[in-house]
Amino acid sequence: MASDPYTAPPGSTFWQMLGPGGLASFLLASGSTLLLLGLPVWWRMPRVLREAGGHPMEPADLILVLGRRLEGDRLTPMFQARLAHAADLWERGLAPRILVAGGRTGRATLSEAEAGRAWLRERGIPDRALETEDQSQHTLENLFHVRRALRAGGRSEILLVSDGLHLSRAGALAAGLGLRVRCSPAPGCPPAPGTVRWYRRAAVEAFLLHWYHTGLLYSRLIRSRSQLERVT
Repeated sequence: MASDPYTAPPGSTFWQMLGPGGLASFLLASGSTLLLLGLPVWWRMPRVLREAGGHPMEPADLILVLGRRLEGDRLTPMFQARLAHAADLWERGLAPRILVAGGRTGRATLSEAEAGRAWLRERGIPDRALETEDQSQHTLENLFHVRRALRAGGRSEILLVSDGLHLSRAGALAAGLGLRVRCSPAPGCPPAPGTVRWYRRAAVEAFLLHWYHTGLLYSRLIRSRSQLERVT
């Protein structure tokens, strides 16, 4: 396996984030969704909704907070809810350290990880308990770079924190990378459960989950090493 698969540059556009094979897999996922009248999305929806509840919590080596794009250099309510939940898990003694993941995205001058770490420090989490991963541009890169840091530190068990609807996709990506995670949804993340926005977001996550599995299958079928290095 190559040591440095493609990583999107800071502040990347959607198209730059795609990387090797990304456009082809996106077109395949979109085309199959349209051709099958949305069936792939409806098929994934129950998993997205079911896994929004997360897993029972057990002690782990690390709490991983997945980043969220900043508004300027300000944290969104969703990102703050993720961080607050991670702080709560740490205070309950479920893991000794918190790692905040996320690079500089959009028009921000700060990385998501840097902004998240500052927020946690302001709320009393000591520096000795905080780590950052500030190179990634999206969830897959979050997990890929975190995997490298975990291997270097000899750690394996992760409590993965995000909003509930994000957990099915994040968990699938983590499993594909061989990471052992227990997913924990942050309470209070918008949109409110059961609302139109909630189901709309669930449908988007279902499509993104379909895209991931389509890309994984496509990469294996064409035996593309450069593509598989990013997801396995």
